[in-house]
Amino acid sequence: MTVPSPSADAAAEPPESGPPPAGGGQIPGPEASSPPEPSPPPKSTPPPEAPPSVHPVDELPRPARLLATGLQHVAASYAGVVAPPLVIGAAVGLSTREVTFLVGAALFTAGLATLLQTIGFRGVGARLPFVNGVSFAGVAPVLAIADGQADRRDALPVVFGAVMVAGALGFVLAPYFCRLVRFFPPVVSGTVITLIGLTLLPVAFGWIQDGHPERPATGTGLGLAGATLLIVLVLRRLLQGFLRQIAVLLGLVAGTLLAVPLGAVDGSATRHAALVGFPEPFHFGTPHVQVSAVVSMSILMLVCMTESTADMLALGEIVGRPADETTIAAGLRADTLGSAVAPVFNGFTNSAFAQNIGLVAITGVRSRFTVAMCGLVFVVLGLSPAFASLVALVPRPVLGGAGLVLFGTVAASGIGVLAKAGLDRGDNVLVAAVSLGMGMIPVVSKTFYAGHAVPEAVRTVLGSGVSAGCLTAVLLNLAFQGAGRARRAAGPPRVAEGEKPLI
Repeated sequence: MTVPSPSADAAAEPPESGPPPAGGGQIPGPEASSPPEPSPPPKSTPPPEAPPSVHPVDELPRPARLLATGLQHVAASYAGVVAPPLVIGAAVGLSTREVTFLVGAALFTAGLATLLQTIGFRGVGARLPFVNGVSFAGVAPVLAIADGQADRRDALPVVFGAVMVAGALGFVLAPYFCRLVRFFPPVVSGTVITLIGLTLLPVAFGWIQDGHPERPATGTGLGLAGATLLIVLVLRRLLQGFLRQIAVLLGLVAGTLLAVPLGAVDGSATRHAALVGFPEPFHFGTPHVQVSAVVSMSILMLVCMTESTADMLALGEIVGRPADETTIAAGLRADTLGSAVAPVFNGFTNSAFAQNIGLVAITGVRSRFTVAMCGLVFVVLGLSPAFASLVALVPRPVLGGAGLVLFGTVAASGIGVLAKAGLDRGDNVLVAAVSLGMGMIPVVSKTFYAGHAVPEAVRTVLGSGVSAGCLTAVLLNLAFQGAGRARRAAGPPRVAEGEKPLI
């Protein structure tokens, strides 16, 4: 009998199957003629079975890039971190040395909270590129508490006690509060993201006016802001790769150098700053608990949790990892735990910083480790007043010029989400229009809700443009569209890993 052609394959097997059968031996059966070993599919086609690539959020940049991009976040958020303790310290009558100590404590606790948010541990930390810092929304309640004390200098222990209780309460409520995410479909989240950018722009304007928004901008301030803005735009246009990503940092450095011959750089703080200074726990006294103060700070904590939720939704869309309920719960735990621990080191309420969302969007660097580096730098700055004062050399008008790019980018990202939501569908345009209007009221008119006709609790909520707009958008969307499905079904589409950010 003639052996068919596949016997050639069988003949190639002698070393494994032994000598061929003699004379009238049997023809190899199917097991011998087509063994499974020569071409096992899983081993011969590895690409389909390869593990998925690392998401850009979880990528660890090289050390030089990690440091440079981290310093960009430090430069973008430094002013926001140190502004509240400066205002509070001056308001309660602290000495210059005590105010400096309070600023160092704010930097130290902001660094710890940022590391907790970006690195985190089980169930705590959104693990997104978020900077956590002192919430400026907390300034008004702190000053109100100070007004209620016989001696304003005695206010800080009361404030710290209230912050600790409010932080612990927020930590307990985080798993339940995060369920609000289902009420943030694209039309709501897009409106809130846009509002975040619009409410931040006046901060940049105030920086250009050198921290005095009630005064006209000076020629020096306008010149430095304009030059910084122009430098950032030119660098973004001409540079490529990594240098293009740190254009904002390069612009800040260049703007500061331009300010030196103009006398706009104040180096006095650097000359008198100590090299090392650990924030002594309970430096201003043992925290006290007053019910009225706890109520005020608890309301503030809920406002901060609302803003943090909106910020996480915004950043999740920009980095291509939409924040679900689990992520938001973990992020809120990091916020509230950081706030509860901060008073031990003389810090205030911490919350997510919206300033850095624009930096993530414009640079395209989505790694959370770059922001973790920022947190580490903050810790070092908090432990070394001398190094902290170096960052303070950047003049406010220079920060303002860069802020126009950063904060405008956030607003543009929100407009992009609104475009995907489809303003021509149903009543989406009404939801967005009315919510933007409500959110802009406290931005353009600081005294709008200042009268006695508005209760203090309502004033705390509506006095924040993001909180007012967010609450309005959620309620109007429920009224016009219904609760709808959970965000995992109704949220905007995920950005592919290889896709560019929204802008």
